[in-house]
Amino acid sequence: MNNKISIGQYIPTNSILHRLDPRIKIISLVLMLVSLFLIPINSNLSSLIMLGSLLVISFILNLVAKIPFKKVIRGLKPLIFLLTFTFVIQLFTIKEGNPILNETLYLSFSSIGAILVLLVLYNVFKRGLPFRTILFFVIVFLVFYLQYLLPYGTIYKYQFAPTDEGIIRGLFLFVRIMITVLLTSLLTFTTMTTDLNFGFESILKPLKIIKVPVDVFAMMLSLILRYIPTLLFETDKIMKAQASRGLDFNESKLKDKINQMIALLIPIFLISITRSEELSDAMEARGYVIGQRRTRIDEYKISIKDILTLTFSILVITAIIFIRIKL
Repeated sequence: MNNKISIGQYIPTNSILHRLDPRIKIISLVLMLVSLFLIPINSNLSSLIMLGSLLVISFILNLVAKIPFKKVIRGLKPLIFLLTFTFVIQLFTIKEGNPILNETLYLSFSSIGAILVLLVLYNVFKRGLPFRTILFFVIVFLVFYLQYLLPYGTIYKYQFAPTDEGIIRGLFLFVRIMITVLLTSLLTFTTMTTDLNFGFESILKPLKIIKVPVDVFAMMLSLILRYIPTLLFETDKIMKAQASRGLDFNESKLKDKINQMIALLIPIFLISITRSEELSDAMEARGYVIGQRRTRIDEYKISIKDILTLTFSILVITAIIFIRIKL
């Protein structure tokens, strides 16, 4: 498996989190995520402390699980653009609080030209540069700074007046999304697909009373989680194979990029069909029948460490609810 792919991967480190009952891990994850979204988005000190505490807890849990720090950060990289976009939107839309800046920015021929040159240089040289994530934030800053610096040939001008409340809310949403990714990734890092299937099926079992095919849904969910890294790995192999034949996905016209994407999607689609047929044959060969009761080699029992983990999650959500009510 390509080491660059972190979504949906299971990392066997035999930590205490790996040995927890999958049902407890899923319930604890839900409680932690509910706790996270119960924190009000504002600049109150109590809200910032609660959010900071959950961020620290998320990193501590990854350390306890012995997940490599690079793997954790790599899982956040695909969200950098989304997180930055969310932060910038908050700067422009939130007008509450005290203005930190009040400057006029210009969309002019000079600023647009400078921005285009900057973006071209960034795309040309970013592969060979270290700390590309930090460089991305620098580029975002320079895009706005160039609009301030180059008013010549003005097409449109606007006021950029970010407030302290807008910055805090932007950072709040930034950290909230980051915590969500850290916690959900931790579940797949520490739980095998078969255990996830068992956990989801056990938790959703009460829905069988109203004739919901819980076992089918649990199996579908576990297969989706399992095959995300598989399909990403196959995509990476196809892209490398096509690159070895002279195809460049980065330097081409829009029309060529569309043709390249079609050339990439067709083999991925065919591989997906082939994989699904092979999986179906393998499941039938092992006696899997939809709707029939299945036994397990390993039977899970709730232990003291599971009870302590669940108790900790309940205490976290209780404390956040209590603080929110008091506020």
